[in-house]
Amino acid sequence: MPATTASTPTLALDDGTLRLAGSWTLEQAGAVTSVLADAPGGANAVDATAVERLDSMGVLQLLRYAHRQGLGDDAIRYREDHMALVAAIEDVADDRPKKRREYGVAAALARLGETMHLNGREIVALVSFLGESLVKLARIAREPRRLRVTSTVHHMEQVGLDAMPLVALLSFMVGAVIAYLGSSILADFGATIFVVELVGIAFLREFGVLLTAILLAGRTASAFTAQIGIMVTREEVDAVRTLGMDPMELLVLPRLLALLLMLPLLTFIAMIAGLLGGMAVAAFELDIPPQAFATRLQDTMELRHFFVGMSKAPVFALVIGLIGCLEGLQVQGTAQSLGERTTSSVVQTISMVILLDAFAAIWFMQVGW
Repeated sequence: MPATTASTPTLALDDGTLRLAGSWTLEQAGAVTSVLADAPGGANAVDATAVERLDSMGVLQLLRYAHRQGLGDDAIRYREDHMALVAAIEDVADDRPKKRREYGVAAALARLGETMHLNGREIVALVSFLGESLVKLARIAREPRRLRVTSTVHHMEQVGLDAMPLVALLSFMVGAVIAYLGSSILADFGATIFVVELVGIAFLREFGVLLTAILLAGRTASAFTAQIGIMVTREEVDAVRTLGMDPMELLVLPRLLALLLMLPLLTFIAMIAGLLGGMAVAAFELDIPPQAFATRLQDTMELRHFFVGMSKAPVFALVIGLIGCLEGLQVQGTAQSLGERTTSSVVQTISMVILLDAFAAIWFMQVGW
């Protein structure tokens, strides 16, 4: 079988755009250098979508040419199937100077518009991902054999059991701090005993679920993004699709179900640990015996405070799981993209948890709960 002959690289200036064609590969290295050296000046963009073949040598030559001509990173347009190679080379050997930040009202408005546009796209993607996940969960409810039991149990261990000591320790310490600070203020009014209600309401309604969700947002969401993102960079997700399997059922739903099951359990443990922290301070600093603390807690606490706190746990679990998995699936094949998506995952989940908790607190107060 005869070897494929690479066509000669060519370029032509058309209305300020250099239009490339032919093969820009190592086999044509001499011709590429010659063509770029003779390129006419005045170009403000490079169109490489008509290039037949492109390798790392061609990409590097184009990047260096753009650097010499003072063109920006987005001045070169490539074919879709060449973008993965370009992204990999930019991530490994990016020696170009960073684009200078533009100042002024117009530039600030442009950056604001771009940020709003990106945030809007993220919201649309998250809502679409939520819908797809609910459809797949409904299908699993109809056909339970599709559930990946082993994977779900594995993630339950990672999400729940491994995080349990940290959740309990932090909640115990925060409960102790609330009791200590609250008692120092209540003592001025001779109402130290009310520290029991303070710690009880704080942990049953807010801090138990909020501390647990923030901890899992930083710990679990980033882990989900990193795990799935690495599979994307290794093209394992594409291989899963090629084998006829659904990445949603294989990668997303087990993690989502594990969070939905374990976050309420961890919230309950955080509530107990926080109350124990307050009880310890009350016993050693305020001369309130544990028996008296428990009796007053039982007499004064209403069950609705517990239900308010527990009702938020599944919502927070859904938000953390969806954002963590979606960011992982959006990784674009480079280490830089993986790092950016992991950071974005943590920031988004923590922000959403605090925002939803604030709205929930206001709503429950308005309805008298």
